Amino acid sequence: MITEIISWIVSIVGSLGYPGIFLLMLLESSFVPFPSEVIMIPAGYLASKGEMNITIVIVCGILGSLLGALLNYYLATKLGRPLLLYYGKYVMFNKDNLKKMEDFFSRHGHISTFTGRLIPMIRQYISIPAGLARMNLSVFCFYTSLGAGIWVIILTILGYYIGENEALVKEYLHDIVIALIILCSLLITLYWHYHRRSSH
Repeated sequence: MITEIISWIVSIVGSLGYPGIFLLMLLESSFVPFPSEVIMIPAGYLASKGEMNITIVIVCGILGSLLGALLNYYLATKLGRPLLLYYGKYVMFNKDNLKKMEDFFSRHGHISTFTGRLIPMIRQYISIPAGLARMNLSVFCFYTSLGAGIWVIILTILGYYIGENEALVKEYLHDIVIALIILCSLLITLYWHYHRRSSH
């Protein structure tokens, strides 16, 4: 089943080219739970065969990720706040809680957005609280692109060098995800330590 899905993605990317990468990564980064691994790794593999340019592949992946994140951001800004405040009373969420969220992303949105883009199951949804809190858009775009860029580059390079070896890709990807989670935990710890020292 997984092999068939990957083959399907390869065929889409192969037929649609760079716009296909951009569109699929836009969907992956928005509200559609679509794994970026099955997009960028095959794209990297096609680049290794000379059918695509690896630099353009990476740029399309990053731009698609950013636009998908912006879609979530604006949906949360326009629709999320009224819904959250209306239904939040049923789960003890009120304007004070929303204000705290806004203050948190005002002070710590950059580290939250950056690390969130590197953690599985969080990267697609970190844009929603950022939008709810109306995080500074320029800061949001920068750190979203930075985090998404690292992830896109990792996947593309995996596909470029070992894309035809599915078992090895899975092994490397597992190790990389663990390493990224550890790195993000370390960065957050160092950030909080620095923030506490500078606030005294």
